[in-house]
Amino acid sequence: MPQDISLSEVKHLIGKEIGVSDWITVTQKTIDNFAEATGDFQFIHTDPERAAAETPFGGTIAHGFLSLSLLSAMNYNCLPKIREQTMGINYGFDKVRFMAPVKSGARVRGRFSMADARFRGAGMLMITYDATVEIEGERKPALTAVWQTIIQFDPKDRPADA
Repeated sequence: MPQDISLSEVKHLIGKEIGVSDWITVTQKTIDNFAEATGDFQFIHTDPERAAAETPFGGTIAHGFLSLSLLSAMNYNCLPKIREQTMGINYGFDKVRFMAPVKSGARVRGRFSMADARFRGAGMLMITYDATVEIEGERKPALTAVWQTIIQFDPKDRPADA
């Protein structure tokens, strides 16, 4: 279970690995549900027989954006919770690189380091993570990303030294 921290403790985490999530199995059902949600039915994702016959992957692979979207669940699973937080928002990505395919049935997990944390305005903290989605038993990760999120909090809770 992730620990709880205060806003004033965040600055001490910059430059450190702060969480490794539990493993998540990427099933064919998960891939098919993602295809349905996004309208991306490319055969390398949704047709196991054709993908086995016509690709070097030996079967279907997850959408890159599916692997990327799992970062939210991975984040929630392992990163410290900020006690004063009232809401968290995705701000975006500075860089995403898809390094290796995630085969149907593979397990993935997130590894997070805090690259930066800056207060913005009276009640916002922007946190930048260096995130990696690892594939169990594989040398190369599924992806690496520089991910920015915004933590909102009541301005009265802002640390005096921020």
